[in-house]
Amino acid sequence: MKAGRTHGRGRPRERGAVTAELAVALPGLMLLLVLLAGGGAAAVAQLRLEEAARAAARSLARGEQPAVAESEAHRLAGDSVGVSISSDGGFGVVRLTAAVPGPLAGLVPWSLKAEAHARLEDPAVGAVQLDGPDGAA
Repeated sequence: MKAGRTHGRGRPRERGAVTAELAVALPGLMLLLVLLAGGGAAAVAQLRLEEAARAAARSLARGEQPAVAESEAHRLAGDSVGVSISSDGGFGVVRLTAAVPGPLAGLVPWSLKAEAHARLEDPAVGAVQLDGPDGAA
């Protein structure tokens, strides 16, 4: 047969062409979908971490104990988040760290971090409350 001859109802012989093109493109589309889902999960987790750090810093600014601020951070960001509370020149400082969630968690060794500062109502009391003997909470 010659190229360009028709088969059946006047169509050229291209049976299976769409299936072959889909088979070539599908892995790339799936990879793109996984990357988008992973990036979205990381972005949402970062926003939650930042909100939790701000809420914990606000509770320190109101004069709450560091344990209350830490509890607030865990309530908003989850129990797996790492919390560090300290004071710096009349400001309460809350630092949170967490692993990236979602499908890329095992593939990408990156962690999320958030930090919030809030002026303490009574800096002298806050410095004594927040800092231990070595300057860490």
